[in-house]
This record gives sequence, C-alpha cells and structure tokens, in this order.
Amino acid sequence: MARHDGRQPSEIRPVEITRGYTENAPGSVLIRTGKTIVLCTACWQPGVPRWKEGQGSGWVTAEYDMLPGSTTRRRQRNRMRVDGRTQEIQRLIGRSLRAVTRLDLLGENSILIDCDVLQADGGTRTAGITGAYVALCDVVRQAVRNKWIATSPLLEPVAAVSVGKVDGKMLLDLDYEEDAAAQVDMNVVMTGSGRFIEVQGTAEEATFTRTELDKLLRLASRGVKQLVELQEKALRRRMR
Repeated sequence: MARHDGRQPSEIRPVEITRGYTENAPGSVLIRTGKTIVLCTACWQPGVPRWKEGQGSGWVTAEYDMLPGSTTRRRQRNRMRVDGRTQEIQRLIGRSLRAVTRLDLLGENSILIDCDVLQADGGTRTAGITGAYVALCDVVRQAVRNKWIATSPLLEPVAAVSVGKVDGKMLLDLDYEEDAAAQVDMNVVMTGSGRFIEVQGTAEEATFTRTELDKLLRLASRGVKQLVELQEKALRRRMR
C-alpha cells in the first residue's frame, strides 16, 4: 500500500545533494530529502580544544540549529543557550562523523561542521549527518591539496535515515506527518560497510518486538545503502 506521498513502505524520499552551495566554506552542501532542506558547511581550523592540546590528534565537532522560518510556526533563535534537543542532535552529528575519521591523521587541527535547517519536514538530524559527511569530504580534500595534512583521515562513508512503525506498517524515511503518527520511530546511523554507529529508538504508544526491531533495522540498512550511493555520486561530480 502506498503512503500519503505515494511512496512505497521501503522507499526513501527524493534526495538531492548539491556541493559548493556557498563559496566561503571549504565544504558547503545543500541536502534536500523530500521537503526537508539542510545547509551543511565544514570549516578547517588550526588547533584543537584545550583539553586535547599536546596529544597530537585533531577534532571533529558539529553544531546544529533550525532557522526561525524552517517550520510553520516561527522558531525562536538559540541566542543565549542551546536547548536540550539541539544539543543532543549536534552531539549525535559530531559522534557520527568522528566514528569514520582517524583523528590522529588530522594533527592538532579541527574541522567544524554546521548544520542549519532551512526547512523541516521530518528527518532533519539524519539529513544533517548525510549532508555533513559530504561537506567533511570536501574540506578534507582541500586540506590534503593544500598539504595541511599528508593523507585523508576518512575511513568510510556515514549516512543516517529514520524508520518507524505507523498504523502497524514498517516505513522507511519518515516525513513529519508520519513521524507525528508513529507508534515506534528510530534514527539509525550506519557506515558504508553496513556497521552501526548509533540506533535511537522509541516506542511512543506501543511496545515493539525483536522481530519488528530486526525489520526496522533491515529497512534502515537499505535506506543508508541508497544514501551512500547518492553521496558517492555527488562526490564524483565537479562542483559548480
């Protein structure tokens, strides 16, 4: 049975990855997953946080936010402090990227990722991770080209997708309407080789079985495989 937007249960939303979207950041990627749009930028910064100084290795970290006009009701800017949801998501993005990066090959340098949601329709954190990896690749390419580092520290791709149980059906890549109605929803972060980095799963109105969990993870694996292929395709294209 088709979903409200015409997709099949195991079908991801249309994805578009545009590299070089802005000129100033070495890594700049606009990712669209359905109606969700996230701008991911990656910047190189000599030095590391004070607690890592003298260890000879680098750092990759991320910030995430939703712009005021990204939702139907204007969202207030995070000016004075970062709210709990935002903090949790940006930590997830940072963890996901560090999991596929050899920090020792960065030297004492940092890569700063920013994920800004321009339009939200579910899956902003997963789109952020997927787009941020491409931006990370571009800043690393520049660092190698400029001889800031000797070789790429990236081990393999990373991407993320949501899955859930909606009206008793297992669905891949939930939009906002589906996410709001889900009895179970999960965000799954995986590497290109199929290894899990993080699984965030919650039962909203019902419990779920091990069999259902396995089916959701198989769906997520299928979605991540498609996203990695799209990442690789985008990285092969020449930037405009």
